[in-house]
Amino acid sequence: MEQLAGGLELERYARQLKLLGEDGQRALKEATVMVAGIGGLGGTAALYLAAAGVGKLILAHEGIILAPDLNRQILMDSDHLGHERMSTAIAQLKRLNPHVEIEGYNSKIEYNAARPWVRDADIVIDARYDFPERYALNRLCVDTNTPMVEAAMYGFEISLTTMIPGLTPCLECLYPDVQPQWEPFGFPVLGATSGIAGCLAALEAVKWITGVGTTYAGVMHRFSSLDFACYSVHITRNPNCACCGEGGKP
Repeated sequence: MEQLAGGLELERYARQLKLLGEDGQRALKEATVMVAGIGGLGGTAALYLAAAGVGKLILAHEGIILAPDLNRQILMDSDHLGHERMSTAIAQLKRLNPHVEIEGYNSKIEYNAARPWVRDADIVIDARYDFPERYALNRLCVDTNTPMVEAAMYGFEISLTTMIPGLTPCLECLYPDVQPQWEPFGFPVLGATSGIAGCLAALEAVKWITGVGTTYAGVMHRFSSLDFACYSVHITRNPNCACCGEGGKP
């Protein structure tokens, strides 16, 4: 079992060791988390996973940094407008915690290309902004038996659940319409709301990895950042789901 690297590492994580213990911190160090999407939500999740000491991050997000990104994408900065988003994000995360190994892909989520990334992860955070990629990632997690934190936000609203293949509903159980009316670049975003969603997603991954606390597996949590109203509902699998049900199996 990999050991914590002496006094410097113990000092870095001293405040959370009181909550997670050395076994929990070691579990984080040995873990690989894939974060699909490093915008306002996923970038915040990646930042706090790196800060927490996750051993390896696998990141995927395409494109360059644009001015409208900067109200929420805290891994980006004004000096790198027009630059590749992924390289900037990796540099920021390495500045925060040089001990974290990072693989970054300037790419959307496509089934064949992303399969090895999902296969190598202990848990995936879905922070993509469009439904086709979310569905592709969902199917990859089902096919590779990889848990997935499904995190999303719209305006002031946040939703979160953790999906465990074979135990909880998958994304298609909940949203079987594969062509929803959705404008991926036109929905309203307040940076602080996407940041809350990212923190919740990171916390779910930390809880799953360390075994501390209770995840939202099989539970959909909804939170309004406008008035802090929240509720949780239990969700169940669809036995006829085209992805994870009997009907989805060859």
